[in-house]
Amino acid sequence: MNVIIIEDEKPAARRLSRMLDDLDIKVNTMLHSVSESIEWFSNNEHPDLIFLDIQLSDGLSFEIFDTITIKSSIIFTTAYDEYALKAFKLNSIDYLLKPIDDEELEAAVKKFKNQLPSPQSLKVDFEDIKKLLVNPMDRVYKKRFTARVGQHLKIFSVEDIECFYSENKGTYLHTNENRNYLIDTTLESLEEELNPQQFYRVSRKFYININAIKDIISYTNSRLQIKLHHFDEQEIIVARERVKDFKDWLE
Repeated sequence: MNVIIIEDEKPAARRLSRMLDDLDIKVNTMLHSVSESIEWFSNNEHPDLIFLDIQLSDGLSFEIFDTITIKSSIIFTTAYDEYALKAFKLNSIDYLLKPIDDEELEAAVKKFKNQLPSPQSLKVDFEDIKKLLVNPMDRVYKKRFTARVGQHLKIFSVEDIECFYSENKGTYLHTNENRNYLIDTTLESLEEELNPQQFYRVSRKFYININAIKDIISYTNSRLQIKLHHFDEQEIIVARERVKDFKDWLE
């Protein structure tokens, strides 16, 4: 099966690729913009299946179809709300709501496979869909988090947070003042809430702020150890399979 991902946020694209890999589906290509996609489709054989983000860095992904006739099956990935999603239901397009859930991804892939060998008929009025997205929401990431301290709520700017980590089924933030606070969320939820240019998930347990990195040290088994300016309660290790992505993120 020939599969590609079109997603402007590279960490999100890599995460989806890893999730598909767990389903024994190899992603052949990852594209990140309308212009890059148009060029690629103009010079390559179209894939069997496309995972397509709606909002790309240089416009709506529908613009690709204005130039290229796509013959592939499509599963849209989107952060739009339920009202905008009505358009996709009406047009019988598969979609996955971000953050993408493992079980929903597996179900969408299974639905696609059940359609084989007949390709999906892409008879969609994209103009009707775009009318529902006249004011598409910009990528907005959380700038503040709150934590309960006794009877009070304390507010933290993301600039003051060194890292987020999980421990004993709880999620904590660690501040530049060297304090830990329990917050009401999960690391999985943070994937869509944190600016990927500022925060990176180095392992299953840690998200770190690039501005909080004090040192990066070679570690056993081709891994890396991260030293932050204040947090020193646990070792922060970049998992081996994430090392390459982590180095790309640093640049």
